[in-house]
Amino acid sequence: MHHSIEIEQLTYSYPDGHTALSEISLLIQPGEKVALVGPNGAGKSTLILHLNGILTGIGSVRVCGLEVSKETLGRVRAMVGMVFQSPDDQLFSPRVFDDVAYGPLYQGLPVEMIQERVEKSLAAVAMSGYAQRVSHHLSTGEKKRIAIATVLSMEPEVLILDEPTAGLDPRARRSLINLLRDLPLTMLVSTHDMPFVEDLFPRMVILDEGRLVADGQTSDLMENTQLLAAHGLERPN
Repeated sequence: MHHSIEIEQLTYSYPDGHTALSEISLLIQPGEKVALVGPNGAGKSTLILHLNGILTGIGSVRVCGLEVSKETLGRVRAMVGMVFQSPDDQLFSPRVFDDVAYGPLYQGLPVEMIQERVEKSLAAVAMSGYAQRVSHHLSTGEKKRIAIATVLSMEPEVLILDEPTAGLDPRARRSLINLLRDLPLTMLVSTHDMPFVEDLFPRMVILDEGRLVADGQTSDLMENTQLLAAHGLERPN
């Protein structure tokens, strides 16, 4: 059985010489839901961008047993669904249907299968009636759901989300939490939203200044207020 995500001794420096990640090692098992937390500039976004080959550092990154490399990018990106912080970075078609169909279309699937994937993905995010709607007319919460549907239509094995609750009102936030709880996928989610972490993720990984400083049960790490404070985090009230 392969690990869903296997990172060994990953180091990455930006062209200006700033080291964003330093010797990160992390294993995530199939079906695990893991929160990635830390202050701004900790390296969270840099880390997740290695998981589908947008960035390439020194070290080893494997997804579902496959080494992430130039040769495997197509297969890796089909297995790793990445949902960015701003849904507007993912929604660019005239209709919701076209956005959700984009991945399967790019994969060369037949028309009937594309239709099936779109319907299934919109149903999974409780947006079945939205196929003919115009994406940029939707609320932020609706757009986030559609952005997740665009990724689900590729039938990934791993879901990566960057700050998924940012900009959501309380109702949309609760709705998104319930959606993510029900999705039977391996998840790595970068977030500042500590109540969200406590609510949904059994495991928490803390990054700070490019280093992995803690990795354990969320309930245990949340009790360690000294650790949280040292890395710019607060336990939810």
